[in-house]
Amino acid sequence: MNRIRYCFELVSVLFLMFTANARARGRGAIDFDVNYVVTWGQDHILKLNQGKEVQLSMDYSSGSGFESKSHYGSGFFQMRIKLPPRDSAGVVTAFYLTSKGDTHDEVDFEFLGNRQGKPIAIQTNVFSNGQGGREQKFVPWFDPTTSFHTYGILWNPYQIVFYVDKVPIRVFKNIKRSGVNYPSKPMQLVASLWNGENWATSGGKEKINWAYAPFKAQYQGFSDHGCHVNGQSNNANVCGSTRYWWNTRTYSQLSANEQKVMENVRAKYMTYDYCSDRPRYPVPPSECRWNQ
Repeated sequence: MNRIRYCFELVSVLFLMFTANARARGRGAIDFDVNYVVTWGQDHILKLNQGKEVQLSMDYSSGSGFESKSHYGSGFFQMRIKLPPRDSAGVVTAFYLTSKGDTHDEVDFEFLGNRQGKPIAIQTNVFSNGQGGREQKFVPWFDPTTSFHTYGILWNPYQIVFYVDKVPIRVFKNIKRSGVNYPSKPMQLVASLWNGENWATSGGKEKINWAYAPFKAQYQGFSDHGCHVNGQSNNANVCGSTRYWWNTRTYSQLSANEQKVMENVRAKYMTYDYCSDRPRYPVPPSECRWNQ
């Protein structure tokens, strides 16, 4: 009898410890308002879970978006996102870094909706000094509309790496020595849900079916892992310092295992690479040979 009571009490203690830890993790999540601000479509944004989650929505009248309060000069930026379900052709869900302006730098994740039952595209792009046109598209190996997945951008003095659930899918190396511009202007982190039916799905042939509106995308994870450069230019000596963990040697290049994983993902799931688009680029851009 005493043994049974002991087991019961032990299970009770472990349950209480688990509950306390779960609550602590919940309290540790960062509130949206700490690091971000709504920028447009205010009546199309809903804060959930005590500000730990944000829902963007879009209907015929408007989309919506938010951005970081700070500008950054380097960092490792992640967001957990769940995309609009069902028929989302023409709908673009975005998560990106940008300096804005005519000669802007930008690093993009754009999720291009599709007809129900057809795969959503993950499009990545890199702009430097206003020059983009570096699209690479992937089909996700999961359904991004049924649960949250983590999308990440590493940006440091050595490379830009795009991650999906901690898996690297693309690298853009800093090869300024070879005459290739590299994003170096202070950038903000931006998220948005907007109407891209003129280009996003089948080159603009598939238009938005407004019968499925409002379209909704959820965002989680509002932590701040970036070097702040608010009100000043990007000081490479500061934001490139190894006192920031994302600038340490570990993150200067992919490990051998990461490189292998990335090559496997690209072989199986990449559907478009600007470097291979000969009608568009008869001579591949010079950075292509560095970023395989």
